[in-house]
Amino acid sequence: MLAEQRLHGLLAVSWAKAAREQWRTVADQFRKTLPKLAKLMDDAENEVLAYMDFPRAHWLQIHSTNPLERLNAEIKRRTNVVGIFPNDAAITRLVGAMLLEQNDEWSLNRRYMQLEGLQSLSDTAPTRVSAIQR
Repeated sequence: MLAEQRLHGLLAVSWAKAAREQWRTVADQFRKTLPKLAKLMDDAENEVLAYMDFPRAHWLQIHSTNPLERLNAEIKRRTNVVGIFPNDAAITRLVGAMLLEQNDEWSLNRRYMQLEGLQSLSDTAPTRVSAIQR
């Protein structure tokens, strides 16, 4: 329980540098009592804290897997309706169509992340793409 409390406290830190320092401090505290956990923390530091390299406005979207979970649930629901597929190509067509539909929704109708906010990460000039091909 103590380990869980310490790990949850890490994600409450609001600066990447401070979070990395606190991550290493917590890992060092576990070295004697829980060496496997400390090793796992050392190996996972960059992956777990990678979202902090993005603009703060996007942290919640990056940190959450809710949209993927909803998409997976919808794929499961629709494939269960069909029941038995005649071949692998039929599954690929159905799931592919669903993924294309979701991509269009995320790209055009309801952007999950605003591209303008991510522009600060790029060194190229912003480009405007028309939503409708002419």
